[in-house]
Amino acid sequence: MLRGTKVGLRARHADDIPVLQAELYDDVVTHSRANGWPWRPVAADSKESPLLVDDTKETLVPFSVVELAGGTLVGTAALWSIDNHHRAAHLGMGLMPSARGKGYGTDVVAVLCHYGFVVRGLHRLQIETLADNDAMLRAAERNGFVREGLLRSSAWVLGEFLDEVVLGQLAGEWRPAAA
Repeated sequence: MLRGTKVGLRARHADDIPVLQAELYDDVVTHSRANGWPWRPVAADSKESPLLVDDTKETLVPFSVVELAGGTLVGTAALWSIDNHHRAAHLGMGLMPSARGKGYGTDVVAVLCHYGFVVRGLHRLQIETLADNDAMLRAAERNGFVREGLLRSSAWVLGEFLDEVVLGQLAGEWRPAAA
């Protein structure tokens, strides 16, 4: 497990999937705002569930996020679109409603940075998030990400186009949080 100050990132367990399905995937608004594709009903036990881990995909590393105090499952996190040639990846996360507002997001981003820069030896990490996602913007900027651009009307979300913010950080700019 990768440990932050409040949360840990670990492998996804089979018993995580129904909980993540109910808390994150089945919430149409949350799912639609967090993903670049339309929501559709998929059963937790379906082979089509996006929460299943495919260990053959080298470009995706999914994690389950757990509270360090007690081990309670609180969300998901991932490095995705990993490009080993350019040594770059994107990062993202989703926290259950009961876990929001507790500083977990900032900690998750910090742990993903450690994994990307230290464990994987990547040079660049990037985040794309909706321009009104203040929590993700704060978590990214608290971890040293810089706003690099605005993608105007780039995300179709529940009947309207929304702007996205692109944030980036280079390995040489990253400063691990003090323990």
